[in-house]
Formats: sequence, structure tokens, C-alpha cells
Amino acid sequence: MSLESHMFKKILIANRGEIACRVAATARRMGIQTVAVYSDADAGAKHVQACDEAVHVGASAPKDSYLRWERILQAAKDTGAQAVHPGYGFLSENEDFAKACAAAGLVFIGPPAAAILAMGLKAESKRLMETAGVPLVPGYHGADQDPALLQREADRIGYPALIKASAGGGGKGMRVVEKSEDFAAALASCQREAINSFGSDAVLIEKYVQRPRHIEIQVFGDSQGNCVYLFERDCSVQRRHQKVLEEAPAPGMTQALRAQMGAAAVAAAKAVNYVGAGTVEFIVEQTAYDQPESMKFFFMEMNTRLQVEHPVTEAITGLDLVEWQLRVASGEPLPLRQSEIRMTGHAIEARICAENPDNNFLPATGTLQVYRKPQATSFERGTVRIDDGVREGDTISPFYDSMVAKLIVHGDTRDQALARLDNALAQTHIVGLNTNVQFLRHVVGSESFVTAKLDTALIPRESAVLFNQDPVGLPTAAAAVIADVLQAEALAQGADPFSRRDGWQSHGITSRRFELEFEGHALSAQLRYERGGAFSLQVGEAAPAPLQCTLPTEGGVWVDFNGARRHSTVYAQGEVRHVFTPQGAVRVSLLDPLAHAGETVQEGGRLTAPMPGKVVSFAVKAGDRVSAGQALAVMEAMKMEHTIAAPQDGTVAELLYAPGDQVAEGAELLKLT
Repeated sequence: MSLESHMFKKILIANRGEIACRVAATARRMGIQTVAVYSDADAGAKHVQACDEAVHVGASAPKDSYLRWERILQAAKDTGAQAVHPGYGFLSENEDFAKACAAAGLVFIGPPAAAILAMGLKAESKRLMETAGVPLVPGYHGADQDPALLQREADRIGYPALIKASAGGGGKGMRVVEKSEDFAAALASCQREAINSFGSDAVLIEKYVQRPRHIEIQVFGDSQGNCVYLFERDCSVQRRHQKVLEEAPAPGMTQALRAQMGAAAVAAAKAVNYVGAGTVEFIVEQTAYDQPESMKFFFMEMNTRLQVEHPVTEAITGLDLVEWQLRVASGEPLPLRQSEIRMTGHAIEARICAENPDNNFLPATGTLQVYRKPQATSFERGTVRIDDGVREGDTISPFYDSMVAKLIVHGDTRDQALARLDNALAQTHIVGLNTNVQFLRHVVGSESFVTAKLDTALIPRESAVLFNQDPVGLPTAAAAVIADVLQAEALAQGADPFSRRDGWQSHGITSRRFELEFEGHALSAQLRYERGGAFSLQVGEAAPAPLQCTLPTEGGVWVDFNGARRHSTVYAQGEVRHVFTPQGAVRVSLLDPLAHAGETVQEGGRLTAPMPGKVVSFAVKAGDRVSAGQALAVMEAMKMEHTIAAPQDGTVAELLYAPGDQVAEGAELLKLT
């Protein structure tokens, strides 16, 4: 049914964080007032301050706040909002919420509920696409969920096979099975995660495409029946089936293939009478990396909402997709016809997340004690753009997604965009919790990514140059830390000679000893105060070398050591010094020997929670004998499951929690003897 065109005066944003700030920015530019909703954890959040009004909707857990749509609808009614923008995640693809908005007299800024329902169930969407003539991957999408039948279907399709939650998304409820004997365990794990994330354990089975690329098409429909595609995004670089880097256009994409995929995406959208922003995701098989003409595409799923990576499409088209959403939802036709949509340059988005890539991407929580960003635009097109929902001093909690920010760059060519992305990542300094910033730099500089040898296995294929890397090195890091100490002392000293800290004495040479810890190894550094105010530094057993340091006007310190001159910025967090250089970032501990006097090493036998979260299950009970590497428990945090394994052979002495319990980081889960 066509809507009468009448732009909204006030909308409620039923989301949080970066996407709530993103929607608010466009609404403000269009003169539309905004209403934020917030949980206990988000009372002082950035998105609350970004809106004109804010309404508290519940406790910190999403099920008690952002998923309580009756409270959200009441907030819209109480504030006089005319429409609700769901953002992405939470209620954005919930057809019941879309219906409830309509029943409450509110416009849902998204597709019709029927389109959400049709595309939300993977098996049903596959049948619709088959009817619409969209290519499909071989698989089983039936309603019969008997495990034995699913096993037989996987065996028929062939391995490797993919188990995917029918109601899933975002990489949740998904497992790749390499051989038949692994299927039953993978199915049980997948179904458990699907129940927790989506409330349904129904799955579908598909052939796992070899050398696959994940390429998606941005589509847009209006209530007058028009539908266009806004080109493609390559989202092949993934970890745990979740996107790490996204770029547009897709490298190697031919005009013919782009037209075919665009037409298929529009056909998919029209098959469900789609209105608003949506993304049709395809899995693309390639015979070889350098043969784009050999690529074949298959429908994977349709996301009936705005995507996290929509800024790269905005960068190459010059369009504001949130503005298009608001215009279409208010009843206006699409602003442009297909022939009027142009593409310029190349854009790449990097998702900056609170996690530890070197520890299986374990999610991290903590306070952004330091959060420094390169010069950039926010929520609008620019050469460098940063979209975020946090500020320095904010806390990344275990209740929500681990994404801290999105860094988007745009260049005339892919090579220029790559250089700008690496430079912007080098200028992104975060202290207070683990992030993937340095890992992203390793990916961006890897041979596979630079030469566009893209598929979803890029990260494991390049693992030797992506994980546990140290591009800075101990001598540079130690020199930066000690130079920072010297600069701090120089700035703190007074004018009288008795306050000077330059090591001057009437005879002999003064030296200072620094106790350091680097990558788990303790060592000493010896600083010598030479004549004329010069320094020399000996790190560990290496030969002494001259050290010079100067404080530039833009902050940080220039360090000349070992024949190289580098700019470094050092941030202190207790004894830990976080060293940022153009080459990378490392941590060095500057130890106070007196503070560590009398410390003893903990005995083994303890198994602790690696992050705050919920205990999902235990695979053992008291008295069980276990072997090193055996799965003992499953925890859930930041929407992901994590398995806790035995560090050694032993016997389970006691389980200290029960499934469903919330635990703090470092809490002892069970005792092993």
C-alpha cells in the first residue's frame, strides 16, 4: 500500500551505540527530532546525548531493555514520535515488532513485516529465490529436523558441509563440518547457539563452497514498486563467520557479473515486495583468484535492514542511505533511477572491535582510558570517516556487541584506499582493553589482501603474518619507554639546579637501571648519562648505543636510537607502557622492583573465566578424569560461545557455578587436581 508522502517531524531510534548516533546525525541534518532509548548500562552513553530526548527502557541485558518492544512503543507514544528506526540487530528484523509498530499507529522504518518474515527464515527464502530464478547453493532446507535425517542429507550433499541456523544471522548458529563423523557434535553446538540467539534450533544444510567470496548487493525499494541496486560490497575477510573488512566495489568484479548480480538482487527484493534498504548476500565461487570471469554466484540470504558496512556504499555513490530510508518510509519515491546511480573510487571499512585476535578473538571488556582517533568525518562521507558510539572514558560492557568503531576510508583507487586505511589505523590509539587495531593493520598489509586474493579463508591462510606479530621490536619499544620517562622528568623539573634530573655529578658517569618485561620476558636496560647532556642506552645484552629524544609539538616523542629515528607515543597504565609507532604498537612493562618483592607464583589447578559472561554448560562433573585440551565448560559473552578447555590432565575436584550463572572475568569456574 502506498504511503502519502509527508516527512516525519520526530522519530524514535530503537537501538544504541554507533547506529543510533548514525541515524540521529542524518535526522538532525534533515530537521527531524529524535528520541533515544537506553538501558541502565547506557544511561550516560553517547547515543543518548546525540538525540533530542531519551527514555529509559530497562536493565542492562538486551532482553530487559532493547528487546522489550512494548516499552519502546510506549516511549514512542509518550514522546509523540511518528516513526521508529530499528537500526540493525535487536528488533530490526523482527516481523512481530514491525506489526506492533503498525498497530500502534507508528511507521516502521524498514520493510513490510511480510518481507521480514519471508526472508528471515532461511529455508523459506531459499524456496522463494528458487521460484524467482535466483541461483542457489546445493543443500537441504526442509522442515524435518530429525538429526539422523540431517546427517544423511549432509552426507548426500558432501563435505565440507555448512550447518546454519534457519533463523540466524551475523555468524551465529553456524558451523563448518569437514567430515561425517564430526557432524553430530557440530549440529548439537549449532542448535544450542541458535536457541540462545534466536529462540529456534531449526537449521539448514548446504554445500560449503570452495574458495568462496562473500559479495553482497545493496538494494532499495519504495512503496511505488520501484527497486534499484547500489552496487556491491565484498565482505570476504571474516573471522568466526563475522566480517572484519568490507570494501566497495568488489575487486575483480566484471561489469557483466555486476549487472547479473544486481538484477538477481532486485528480483529477490521484488519477490517479497520489498520496501526500504536491504542487502542480498551471495556466496561467489571462483576457480582461481586471477580469473574473475570464472566466478559463479549463489544466493545466501537477504538482510532486511541497513547493514553495518553501509558507509562504503555511501562513499562510492555519494548518497546518504539513512536519508533514503527516511524518505522512502515517509512515502516518497526513490530519489534516483537505476541509470542515475554512479560509482566513484574505492572504499574500505574496518571494524574496530574489543577483542584479542591472538587469543582466538576472545571478546574484551574495559574502559577506554585512551581513545585517540585520526582526523576524520563522522556519520558522513569523507576521505577518512569514523562512526562510533563511544567516547574516551566510556566502558565496553559484556552486555552488547564488541564493536568499538567503524573506520572507513575512500580513495580514487584501491591502492590509495589501502594506504589511507593503514595510516588511519596507525593513528588510532586505544588503551584500557584489547582491540584488533594492530591485527587489522596486519591484514591490510598481507599479501593476499594487497593483491586481492580474496576468499573467506584469507585469515587462516595468512595466519603466519597476522597473529602474534611484533613489528616494533624490543630495542625500539624500550628506547621509547625510557625516552618518555626522560621527557616527563624534564617537564617536571624546576629551574633551580637541585631539582635537575639529568644525572649530572662532579666526577664519573651516572647510570640508571630500568627493569622491563616484554612479551613475558624480564630484562634490564642500562641508561648512561654522558658528558654534555647526551645519553647512551643498553637494552639487555645488546651493545650500548646513543639515545636522543625530542618532544614534538603534536605530542609523543621522537626517538633516535640504533641508527633509526622514529616517532612514538607512550601511554602509562599502571606499570604497563603502551607504545604506539607508525610501524605498530606493543606493550612494555616498566617494573618497580620494590612493588614485586615477596611475590610468589600461583599453583596450577585453577580454571577461570577469560571474560565476564554467562556459564552455558559444563561437559564434566566432579570426579571425572580429563585430558589436556578436553572441553570442560562453555561460556557465552558478547553474543558468542567460548569453550573452556583443560590445560592439563587431571581430575575435576569441584564445579563452582551452575549453567545460567553470570560470572566476572577471572572467576574460578571449577577446580582441577
